[in-house]
Amino acid sequence: MQNDPHAAVWRAALPYMRARKNDIHVPISYRLAERLVAAHPAANGEVVLLAILLHDTGWAEMDSAEIMAKAFGPNMKDVLKSDVRRQHEIIGARIAGEVLAGLHYPEAIIDEVVTIIDGHDSRPHALLLNDQLMKDADKLWRFTTAGIAVACDWHKKNPTQYVEYLEREVYPSLFTDAARAVANEELTKARAELLIELLC
Repeated sequence: MQNDPHAAVWRAALPYMRARKNDIHVPISYRLAERLVAAHPAANGEVVLLAILLHDTGWAEMDSAEIMAKAFGPNMKDVLKSDVRRQHEIIGARIAGEVLAGLHYPEAIIDEVVTIIDGHDSRPHALLLNDQLMKDADKLWRFTTAGIAVACDWHKKNPTQYVEYLEREVYPSLFTDAARAVANEELTKARAELLIELLC
């Protein structure tokens, strides 16, 4: 990330990256967001990339046992109604605002990034294109081999079961055609790498 235009933000976000495997989730999601931004010239790439980079910082200030018990896995009832997930959005929005203000980002950029983060899981609709792309990038990492490997542990599923869940529940919730194309591409690679057809 040294040559990344957001290297200073990555450094500032580092203390929040170990929680809930964000040091795996966020870099993958960031690279996927870059692909979505490239496919949407009308988007503000700066906003989308800063939002995906900082969107899950709130998990770092929450109890890890409570996170796994109430916000992920087979016991989670409804992601849109999860108090724990809502709390991480509120905390994450505050942290993102502090990080970006400390790095002297323009107020308009900070305001939009904070607005996107504050509701990225609990708000079922997207506000504008930038929000759509951030939400899609956040979901797309699940279609990668690394995302499937991590999420299988969280959700207590084997890879075949989790891929079926992705196709049934997550894929239809993607907002953009570009995201659906990336999901198909990543899932094809993951199926081959994880020998899904052989091990089902």
